Amino acid sequence: MTAPTPTPGIHHVTCIAGDPQRNMDFWVETLGLRLVKRSINQDDPSTYHFFFADAEGTPGTSMTFFPWEGQSRGKVGTGQVARTAFRVPEGSLDFWEDRFDDHGVEYEDRIERFGETVLPFRDPDGLPVELVAVEIPDDDPTVPWTEWVPESAAIRGFHSVTLWLADPEPSEDLLRTMGMEEVGTEAAQGDTPGDERTRFAAEGPVGKYVDVLPTVEGGRQGHGTVHHVAFQTPTDEVQEEMREAVRSAGLRPTNQIDRHWFRSVYFREFGGVLFELATNGPGYDSDEPQAELGERLVLPGEFEGRREEIEAGLTNVTVPRPDAAEADD
Repeated sequence: MTAPTPTPGIHHVTCIAGDPQRNMDFWVETLGLRLVKRSINQDDPSTYHFFFADAEGTPGTSMTFFPWEGQSRGKVGTGQVARTAFRVPEGSLDFWEDRFDDHGVEYEDRIERFGETVLPFRDPDGLPVELVAVEIPDDDPTVPWTEWVPESAAIRGFHSVTLWLADPEPSEDLLRTMGMEEVGTEAAQGDTPGDERTRFAAEGPVGKYVDVLPTVEGGRQGHGTVHHVAFQTPTDEVQEEMREAVRSAGLRPTNQIDRHWFRSVYFREFGGVLFELATNGPGYDSDEPQAELGERLVLPGEFEGRREEIEAGLTNVTVPRPDAAEADD
């Protein structure tokens, strides 16, 4: 069959958290991302779905969470996204280490990977995250959110995800099918018992890398683990091309599912990681003005008719505000 249009890179990463207020405080106040959508898990409306991103919710910038309060802490292992990395401007890692010290964030020594400096840390649920210092070009598509962190240090979307896989070869072939190119290998360090890291790159400027590590390490889903990683298929036509390519490779993608702010196709890749293909539209501002993103609980489609019932079952949360923090000092 004809090769599909290559994915430009990561669209979003969705993770599992515990306490929703703690999750929001960390990702908004400590890391400085914008809450661009406050909604519910459309497959489990008793749970929130938070979307943290750049100032405009640009594709390739949104880290999303299901705060399943009743679940236990998970363990990163084979068949999972083991680490999620974000881009930050070159020269900003000193700022981030100082900020982590001030906020009591657990972080590790910097490491060098593929010629870039990486600062590993964990969120309050134990989720492994990294900041990677890179040069941000003048025409970068991301828009920094600067309510909490200055532009000179602000997170500028995804850098990469790292997959732990027992047998990497079929998954690596799938990444090639998706239009990603192998660009290097190096000895693994700092985060895994695996022996060699292989990097694949997409063509887009944001979220362009997927690293693969051969790892046999028992894991379980729960707080502090990634639920799935979504890749950009910007239009319905491009998404259908990729869906057919994935199906022809021997996997079982779902039909398209309307997620209100994008349309999605899901499948488990050969190593067990849940992949999603997501369109770039309609976007997070399709149902809220850009200036008011995240201000209210958005209940898409039929869920609006159940607002009273749904709100009654959710834990109350408050979005952190810099002016409120200053007033407390």
